[in-house]
Amino acid sequence: VYNEGRPNLLITYPGTSPTATMGLVGSHMDVVPANPENWDRDPFELTVEGDRMYGRGTTDCLGHVGMITLLFQALAVQKPKLKRSIVALFIVGEEGGEMGVGVDMVVKSGKIDGLKNGTCYWIDSADSQPCTGTAGAIQWHMKATGRLFHSGLPHRGINSFELASESMTIIQRRFYEDFPQHPKEEPYGFATPSTMKPTQVECARGALNQLPPWTTISGDIRLTPFYDVAVVVEKVNGYIAELNEGMEDKIPTRGPCSKYTLEGDDVDVKRGKLEMDWIFKDIEEVRLMEGIACDLTSTGLEALTQATKEVKGSVKPYAITGSLPLVRQMQNAGFDIQITGYGLSTTYHADNEYALISDMQDAFQILLRVISINEQTV
Repeated sequence: VYNEGRPNLLITYPGTSPTATMGLVGSHMDVVPANPENWDRDPFELTVEGDRMYGRGTTDCLGHVGMITLLFQALAVQKPKLKRSIVALFIVGEEGGEMGVGVDMVVKSGKIDGLKNGTCYWIDSADSQPCTGTAGAIQWHMKATGRLFHSGLPHRGINSFELASESMTIIQRRFYEDFPQHPKEEPYGFATPSTMKPTQVECARGALNQLPPWTTISGDIRLTPFYDVAVVVEKVNGYIAELNEGMEDKIPTRGPCSKYTLEGDDVDVKRGKLEMDWIFKDIEEVRLMEGIACDLTSTGLEALTQATKEVKGSVKPYAITGSLPLVRQMQNAGFDIQITGYGLSTTYHADNEYALISDMQDAFQILLRVISINEQTV
């Protein structure tokens, strides 16, 4: 317990080996918010309709918590003699990258160091297949400051909207030149390479006949694990500095009256300005969401792949540029992290979220087979 009233839960089915383990971590007991007005059912009550379990958290991630609990119940009832200790960690807080209460503190305390003696399966992805890689996430705001003026006299103002738009085009182009598709992404099957894209825009509110004095474009970078976040931040900051220094020559204008610098003693703002605001305190904070490239040679991945194929009839490992917290840090600390999950990516965080009972039943069988196959390597 690292926050009063919010305990993490560690469950162990002991094996005969003093060291060999298999971990089931990553499943968390918190959920994202839900607005009941947007749901056809009560999001905070479990509703079963045919093969579907509706409710907030059925896919992410309470369905996994329930399935793993039933797995340990079955172990307790059947009492199989295992060499590996099977250990589950249910995390009290994970959504929104919450730190200081969950797996980060458990790892820091050393309470699960024993799980380095086997594979740690992070059970918090989706679609019932092994996930071999994830991406890091870096969020940002880029603000362009110009000069407010009447749109009928555009040559006397600096249009921050145009400055932001043209600058963003240059920054994105340079990002893709410096961080192109990495050759290591192909063996993992990443759906996309690293990306930098705007997702929101805001400008000063005023009349439609005014040039906005400031415009902010916001977005994120999704970075595959083969690039370093510190290098990316340094590069993008460099793009901004170069554009500010050479604004007259480096940033295209739009039409004969568009400009980013002004002259005259009566001009209060003589030069546009670009600022990049990263949404993190320091690089160490953003590293908590770094992507991971799982060990493709791991016997734990081999067990998961075999078990999935046996139960589902086919197996297709994949990698995505979605993000999971702390998996890279756990890998760096010596844990063999392998990722899977049995909810549905199509309903993640969605209104009317649901998971399939049949998928969770298959998950139960898959994890039983994973336990059995991993027993053969002790």
